[in-house]
Amino acid sequence: MTVTDHPQAPAVGPERSRATRLVDRVLKLRELAILLVLLAMIAITQADNSEFLSTQGVKDLLLNATILILVATGQALVVVTRNVDLSVGSVLGLCAFAAGDHLQNGGSVTVAILLAVTLGIGCGLLNGALVSLGQVPALVVTLGSLYIVRGLDSLWVGSRQITASDLPGGFVDFGSGGIGAVPWLVLIALAVLVTTAYYLRHYGGGRELYALGSNPEAARLAGIPVRRRVLAVYTACGALSGLAGALYLARFGNVDSSTGSGYELTVVSAVVVGGVAFTGGSGSVWGAALGALLLTTVGSVLPALGVSSVWVLAVNGVLLVLAIAVDRIVALRVARTLKKRALSNRREGHHG
Repeated sequence: MTVTDHPQAPAVGPERSRATRLVDRVLKLRELAILLVLLAMIAITQADNSEFLSTQGVKDLLLNATILILVATGQALVVVTRNVDLSVGSVLGLCAFAAGDHLQNGGSVTVAILLAVTLGIGCGLLNGALVSLGQVPALVVTLGSLYIVRGLDSLWVGSRQITASDLPGGFVDFGSGGIGAVPWLVLIALAVLVTTAYYLRHYGGGRELYALGSNPEAARLAGIPVRRRVLAVYTACGALSGLAGALYLARFGNVDSSTGSGYELTVVSAVVVGGVAFTGGSGSVWGAALGALLLTTVGSVLPALGVSSVWVLAVNGVLLVLAIAVDRIVALRVARTLKKRALSNRREGHHG
């Protein structure tokens, strides 16, 4: 995974410019640290279990991370704007079953994927409209939609279950196939990552998301269409959750009313561990992808080392707490550094 530069929010004054440059350097180091930890984990596991990095082992590692990377990419867009979407797990489950139900009844694969993405867009639009236009706190809106979508999913699905035998063989083969050790699903996730990262860095609309997350009121005064941007990121997050639902179906070939339950917590953990600050305005989708890859690799490494899988959640929790602690420490140090620079500049001004 490549660590790239971070797009900067439009700076207001020299102090803001210094702050963004300082945070940018810290985030690069953060992503590099995650990458090094990831490589160290893999190296230690390979030394203990020589089959860990076999062709199938590498393929499994990548496949395990693909769905989480897709949803984390959408979540990162939302978190950058100082919001959150807790409904992504429920939306994923609903979209996965909708795609499976269509395929089970003889529908085409293309229509099934489009159906899942469209359904995800609808859920994202609803969340975005309530947050941006209705001015309802994102936590309240998406927590409510989590339960609403999960309830609708349970009512619709009931005790039904879709298995691989109910799906077209080519669709299931696509979910596990690829070029050598690189699955098709990984290539799709990589294309989404590259496109999203390019937009955030090279387009004004992408850079405005960082400005909005850094200071919503200043962004509004600067003429940034805040409501439209928030609506757009929620729509994108819903679309990626829908796409992830369709690919989840292809990957596992099995969905029921519990699919995606609790997944939103894993997604938020991946984003925060990857360096996307929950206070908004900083981070990247590459960091979110690295966070997702780290969490899913932990789930593969511990069993390979003979450690009980019940420790996976505990380790993920520790990583999340450490990430939040690091974010807080970095924020305090940045503020302290900028304060010292401001005082130094004032003294120089008085002497001048």
